[in-house]
Order: sequence, then C-alpha cells, then structure tokens
Amino acid sequence: MPMRIQTKRVYDPPQSDDGYRVLVDRVWPRNLKKESAQIDEWLKSIAPSTELRKWFAHDPAKWPEFKERYYLELRSNRETVNHLLEKANESTVTLLYGAKDREHNNAVCLKGFLEACR
Repeated sequence: MPMRIQTKRVYDPPQSDDGYRVLVDRVWPRNLKKESAQIDEWLKSIAPSTELRKWFAHDPAKWPEFKERYYLELRSNRETVNHLLEKANESTVTLLYGAKDREHNNAVCLKGFLEACR
C-alpha cells in the first residue's frame, strides 16, 4: 500500500478519509477548542523552530529559502520524522496547520520532505 500523506487547515471540518490527524504547528491555532479539533496527535517537535517561523512570517517570497532551512531542521529530527513515516505506512496521515496560505506553509513543506524519504 503506498504511503498517503495529505495536508489540511486545522479549521477545515474533519473528514472520514483524514486517517491519522496530526497538528504540525508549534503554537496551538487561535480560536480552536481542543475538544472540537479532532486531532490524534500534536507534534510540536516537527514544526519549524520559533526562529525560522518568525523569519519566514508566511512571506511567499521567502518560500524557497524557508524550505531549505526547514529541511535542514527536519534532517536533524529523524526520530520524529521516522514516527510520522511509520504512521503514514499504516494509514493515511493528514498534516494539520493553522496558516491561511494553503500553498506556503510548514505542512506542505513537511509533506514534500516525508514523500522524498520513501
């Protein structure tokens, strides 16, 4: 069975095909109650460092360099990366994020990194 990883805003309604739902942000999303989030795991440790997150500031112009810097951080976080890869080999994994930009966020970047690890 091929590994299936998808991304979704944490504010989007959960779907039955989401599988294992993992919040991959370091900070809890604003105005979201933990009870209604339907999150299986919150992996703060896989999120970009606070310094990198603040530097990026969701600026699409910084996206290529953000990806490079985040990939470096992920390479030094093999235990957590391997944990997510194991989950993705068992079932669908949905990487949840709070950012408004659906194309330039850490979950999209993380998905690409995990898929390259296959």
